[in-house]
Amino acid sequence: MEDWALIRRLAAEGVPKARIASRLGISRNTVAKAVASDGPPRYERKQVKETSFTPFEGRVRQLLADTPDMPATVLAERVGWSGSIRWFRDNVNRLRSEHHRPDPADRIEWSPGDAAPCDVWFPPRKILLEDGSNVLLPVLVITAAHSRFMTGRMIPTRKTEDLLLGSWALLQQLGRVPRRLIWDNEPGIGRGRLTEPARSFAGSLATRVVLLRPRDPESKGIVERRNGYFETSFMPGREFASPADFNAQFTDWLTAANQRVVRTTKARPVDLIDADRAAMLPLPPTVWHVGWRQQIRLG
Repeated sequence: MEDWALIRRLAAEGVPKARIASRLGISRNTVAKAVASDGPPRYERKQVKETSFTPFEGRVRQLLADTPDMPATVLAERVGWSGSIRWFRDNVNRLRSEHHRPDPADRIEWSPGDAAPCDVWFPPRKILLEDGSNVLLPVLVITAAHSRFMTGRMIPTRKTEDLLLGSWALLQQLGRVPRRLIWDNEPGIGRGRLTEPARSFAGSLATRVVLLRPRDPESKGIVERRNGYFETSFMPGREFASPADFNAQFTDWLTAANQRVVRTTKARPVDLIDADRAAMLPLPPTVWHVGWRQQIRLG
């Protein structure tokens, strides 16, 4: 009923049907039918066929209402599921979309090649270094906004040189340079204005480094949501022998994660990345040296 009324109002205001469909996440045929109809659609409740998942559905809904990102394996343990985990996960994914809190980043339409939000994520697990110490290390994450294609790399510190060297490494993985790299006032990149090395880095790439205004979650939501995704889907059950081991495991996991359908785009990042790359800038001919500092160099 609400969608029907909204579709009719937007169409009356002259908004194109394709844009209405994209904005509401529905098909163009649905928009066309709503515009042509004289009244709201009538819905008839279909008889629900019970399955082995039915007795567990109520409890799963309760758990998802409190923790929308709880992994399916944890949910299965909590509700006492003993059947096929794949069948359980399919049903959980069906319910999960009903409990996800709206993300302000979903309201933005990102053009291919235009932007890549960047962020620093601290995995909640200390990493063993060559000197025998165990420390929390940051992970630089860059996500191509249009395709949602994710890249990430553990770096030694949040200092400017490590952020820029890490960015260069991830851009090399991406194969091209987004026209804008978006940062949320990371100190090593700049607060209010870019650091001199960040300006030089942007100039060498012929791109723009954009610092978000305070309380501007829309452009940052894509990366921040994925940080939570990493903690619930990548981290559980893993051990890391070194920073190099973390990066090897993370790279393998990202390869698989980029082949999964993203709820907001209804597409796989791996299927959209070519369109993203085609609109990006070429990598510069300058070869940047990327590595760890001596005290925590990779083995």
